[in-house]
Order: sequence, then C-alpha cells, then structure tokens
Amino acid sequence: MNQQNRPIAQGLTTSSQGLDVYREGGVVTLTINRIDEQNRLSPKLMGYLLDLTASLRDDASAHVVVITGAGQQLFSAGILNPEIRARYSKQEVVDLVRFANRCFDAVEALPQIVIAAINGRVMAGAVELCLACDIRYASDEAVLCMPEAAWGGFPGAGGPVRLPELVGRARALEMICTGREVGAAELLRIDLVQQLFKPEALAASVGEIARRMASCGPLAVKGAKRIVHTRQEPGFAAARGLSDALRTALEWSADVDEGMAAHHEQRAPRFSGH
Repeated sequence: MNQQNRPIAQGLTTSSQGLDVYREGGVVTLTINRIDEQNRLSPKLMGYLLDLTASLRDDASAHVVVITGAGQQLFSAGILNPEIRARYSKQEVVDLVRFANRCFDAVEALPQIVIAAINGRVMAGAVELCLACDIRYASDEAVLCMPEAAWGGFPGAGGPVRLPELVGRARALEMICTGREVGAAELLRIDLVQQLFKPEALAASVGEIARRMASCGPLAVKGAKRIVHTRQEPGFAAARGLSDALRTALEWSADVDEGMAAHHEQRAPRFSGH
C-alpha cells in the first residue's frame, strides 16, 4: 500500500493546502480552513481533497466523512468569482471546472457516507461540493446561492446534474436560473438539508449523528449507499458529458464576456444570447 492509500491516522492533521483532517474512530472530518480567503476551494485544496478520497476509498476503518468550513459564518465562497476569473485564461477556467468535477465526483463515489455540515454561507462551486455529499445538515443561519447565471454562466461542477435529484426539476431550474439566495428555513423545507442546528451546536450535533452512523454495520451502511447510487446512476454520465460540452462552449461566448464586464463596471449586464 503506498503512502497515498494508507488509512488516515487518528487525531488532527493540518495542511498547508487549507484543508484540515481530524480522525476520531470511524469518523473523518475535513474542515475547509482558509478563513482569510473566504474558505475558497483553491486548485491546491481540491487536489489535496482528491488525494484524500483515494486514501479514504480503501480505508476500511473509516465509515463516515464529514465536510465543513472553519468558523460559524461561512462554509465556502466557492471556486471562482469574476475577480478571480480575470486571472485565468478561458481554457484555464474550463480546465479548473473540469478538475472540480473530478474532485466532486470522487467525493460522491466514496463508499463511506459523506455529510456536508454547512456552517454558514455557501456559494457557487462550494454548493456543488455540498450536492456531491450524501446528506446535508446546516446552521439555521446558513444561506445558499448559485450566482453564476448573473455572470452569464451556469454551475459547471455538477449543479444542474445533481440538484434536480434533490429538489425536483422545476425548483432546481428556478434556483439556478435566478441565482437567488436561499435561506436555511427554505433549504429545510425543500429537503436540500435534512436538519437545522444553532451555529454553535452544528459541529457537535453532526458529530453525534456521524458517530451513530459509524457504529452501525459498515457492510450494511456502505451497501445501502451503493444501492441508492446504482438506482440513480442512469443518465448521470450523459448529463455530465452535456454539462462539460455546454460549459466549454459557454466560456467563449459573448455573454460570459459581458457578464464579467458588467460585474467589473458595476452595472446591469446586457446579454445577447451569443
């Protein structure tokens, strides 16, 4: 077994990539810890997360994975925003979105139950990380937003693929195509999260749920997850391929350029549909 695939050790491991790992028994907690950078999912952080999924995949003693953000106000501001996009070429943006897809697909494919503990505001690409998790719990002050349509784009790292399975086709389209903010009470009402907790109680409450799951028969828990995923699998590959193709074409559209310019100039965009 190589270093990458060795079981994750007990205790806390801090990473220069901004992702802390804490192992207690069968529960592994991954904390996005880049508070000074709004807990953004940098390429290095996502690369480290991808490496961790390789280790976790073969770690028979890890039964539940929890993903959360540092602090009590922000899960993550996502991957890209108009300011960050300006530092990348169009091809680099497409490559980054596809890399995020690989990372989030690997999270979803883990044999363990994966829980998102949404400790505050969650934006753009970070929403798509939460959608790749099996179960979501949130602070009662959490706010979710996918603003990409206002920038002339759409969520390219799995949002249109996974969200309809969770909230239904019409509601998913409404959320994506308006880019509006969705508060915690609505997240619970539409079943996007399973339960709300006070911000100061979220970590402990989710930890208790994770330990309860980890105490159950691992073959039963992992088997149930595998069955559920197999039932939902038809059509996923086609939708993922279409998402990649459309997102790539969109990057070279006039609408994306207009969305970025409008944001920079602090004006309403004038989209042309080209």
